[in-house]
Amino acid sequence: MYFIIFMLFFILQRLSELYIARKNEKWLLANGAIQYGQSHYPFMISLHTMFIVSLIVEYILRGGTPINWIILGLFLVILSFKFWALSSLGKYWNTKIYRIPGVYPVKKGPYKFLKHPNYIEVICEIAIIPLVFHLYYTAIIFTILNAIMLTVRIRVENKVWAA
Repeated sequence: MYFIIFMLFFILQRLSELYIARKNEKWLLANGAIQYGQSHYPFMISLHTMFIVSLIVEYILRGGTPINWIILGLFLVILSFKFWALSSLGKYWNTKIYRIPGVYPVKKGPYKFLKHPNYIEVICEIAIIPLVFHLYYTAIIFTILNAIMLTVRIRVENKVWAA
């Protein structure tokens, strides 16, 4: 039962992020933003979709596993950091890479101290979420796949902001 509630929460959270990203995308485009990194975006969407599928499949194959309340608490801390990072970006936050010419990177919230706080959060999220239910294979496989994806994405993003 805890797994179903957790997954519903997680999926709704992800869908709400996509809704906010789409809303912000309209604003960014209306303000002259240019999109970058389109070629890797479908792979990123696939990775996150397969992450959800893998959580469900591993949970079922393992016959259900107990919840780890301490890891769940850690996930909630990570989630609060995510909300801080995303709210600091405001309308500039998106799942895609956009830049409005002449606009510089946001330097408030965690962005005062870290170059890519949202990606630090995503790294933690991909590693921690499976551990809430002892889904070790998903944690290991998707941590590695996410590291590969973020290597590509951060390289593109750094190039965009260096220009």
